[in-house]
Amino acid sequence: MTGPERAVREGVPLRSRYTPADLGVFTPEEARRYVSPGDGDPRSNAVLAWELLYRLEPELYDRLASVERLHPGVVDWLPRDADRIAEVGAGTGRLTMELLGRARRVVAVEPAAPLRRILARKLAAAEHGGRARVVPGFFDQLPLPDEYADLVVACSAFTPATGHGGEAGLAEMERACRPGGRVVIIWPNHLDWLGARGYRYVRFPGPMSVEFGSYHEAVELTGVFYPKAAGEVRRRGLRTVPFEVLGINPPCDLAFKVLGRPDPHAGAQ
Repeated sequence: MTGPERAVREGVPLRSRYTPADLGVFTPEEARRYVSPGDGDPRSNAVLAWELLYRLEPELYDRLASVERLHPGVVDWLPRDADRIAEVGAGTGRLTMELLGRARRVVAVEPAAPLRRILARKLAAAEHGGRARVVPGFFDQLPLPDEYADLVVACSAFTPATGHGGEAGLAEMERACRPGGRVVIIWPNHLDWLGARGYRYVRFPGPMSVEFGSYHEAVELTGVFYPKAAGEVRRRGLRTVPFEVLGINPPCDLAFKVLGRPDPHAGAQ
């Protein structure tokens, strides 16, 4: 996207940025998973709008993900000395970069090619000793062998919806996890759905905010991603915006399951 085009679209809410004419950016495999018959308008389908964002404006998405930082307790909870970690729906590396020092090998699975390119650039610039690689793949068709990783994790990517996880995706994550390893969903939704499938919930306390690089960036990005909060951001002149102002739960929780062995975290809350 050129500078003038970007300026015209600055602040346009996500739900208004794309039209059905943009669906041609999807590969046939992506279209099969994300575009439902009779529900192909991103102006009325927020999930579809996000998928178009990843492919049409990946740098814009990366700007948001870079300031929506995870609670440090979430990262600290993850294993520190794994042999292999597989991350599914890695995006531009919000979690991936935190995993580099926690395993001898890290595989980041991401379906959207533009996001893979951004993550690959970040990994190339990081000193990770060749431990990490980025590969294409979907939740329901992971390019991983059985019992591959000690930790299989998804951050702000997994939902019960078929195209974004669902029963098949959860089964794939568990298939790729070694006995005694953990499958972890960070920043989960639909906790009852996960709980019914044997997942336990952990939440870390404390206030959380999104710290934008400037007041202008806070106004711009909230206008795109949190339009109901943009007026409050302007009124209060905020650069650091509490999650309660944005109207969403902060990234301070996770759901997990230990595969095939007694759960050492039983009772953890």
